[in-house]
Amino acid sequence: MPRFSVIVPVYRVEEYLPECLDSVLGQDGPDFELIAVDDRSPDGCGALLDEAAGRDPRVRVLHLPENVGLGRARNAGLEVATGDYVLFLDSDDTLTPGLLEAVDDRLAAGGDPDVLVYDYARTYADGRVVRAASAKVFGAPSREVFDLADRPDLLELLQVVWNKAYRRDFVTAQGLTFPAGYYEDTPWTYPALLAARSITLLDRIGVHYRQRQEGGNILATASRKHFDVFGQYDLVFAFLDGRPDLERWRPVVYGRMLHHLNTVVSRPGRIPPGDRREFFRRAAAHCARLRPAGYRPGGGVAGLRTELLGHGRFTAYQAVRALARARRMVRRQGVA
Repeated sequence: MPRFSVIVPVYRVEEYLPECLDSVLGQDGPDFELIAVDDRSPDGCGALLDEAAGRDPRVRVLHLPENVGLGRARNAGLEVATGDYVLFLDSDDTLTPGLLEAVDDRLAAGGDPDVLVYDYARTYADGRVVRAASAKVFGAPSREVFDLADRPDLLELLQVVWNKAYRRDFVTAQGLTFPAGYYEDTPWTYPALLAARSITLLDRIGVHYRQRQEGGNILATASRKHFDVFGQYDLVFAFLDGRPDLERWRPVVYGRMLHHLNTVVSRPGRIPPGDRREFFRRAAAHCARLRPAGYRPGGGVAGLRTELLGHGRFTAYQAVRALARARRMVRRQGVA
């Protein structure tokens, strides 16, 4: 049985796939398997995967009969994984050299906890590599192994699946799977962190997260599919409904959801302009249904914006944004 299963869903990434595969296969240290899931990619990815499997017995390729999307492609890989721990890697990103060995050492030192979290850096076409703003979380004082009650700031990190190693029997016990649609990481990462009894951190950049500009990044593509975020949070709160022992986290998760909804609607290029009012109407109904009793919003402009969004106040929200932009311009002119 290998120590790690690295699951890589693959779709339309022929240009980046060789670098991704090499970043995994070049890892030293513990035994691992690379499970590459060809999600019916229409380019040459399938052939590249078969060539890699022919050269390296650690590579297992699954060719799906139809395109199922990122989340369900990960599920297909998870079904055949045999490693003690599971890691996920997107096929246009790369692992940093020595990551698996460092993860293995940290896991062994912590007695094989449920979840290990490592950091990432964004990489740009001009060669820049910029560590995520989450570096301060990894540098904060902490016990070596803890649960979320000791480090609730972990919920403030970007909630992605690919900066963590998960003990596979923990994943099975919790019944973790990915749904279809955009923001599919959300109903996995929140339950995983909330349910984990033992978590450890590795203060190290483990993934280079490629910032694609040519339309390959769905988060930078205007589409009504961004409305999927509401259904994904329904799944998170359904998980909480079934776990009364985690009830105290409901207001925290609700606050993080408001922050996420604000990000989705405020970032240019996500919600089509003609659909923004509908997004606010959906947000109001969604938040009215899920708002915990006694929830207290954050302060400042950020808290005001999320409250306006949560109550569907589109015009007031736009006015607050415009005022904030005007103030930023005045400050910049004053500095200049």
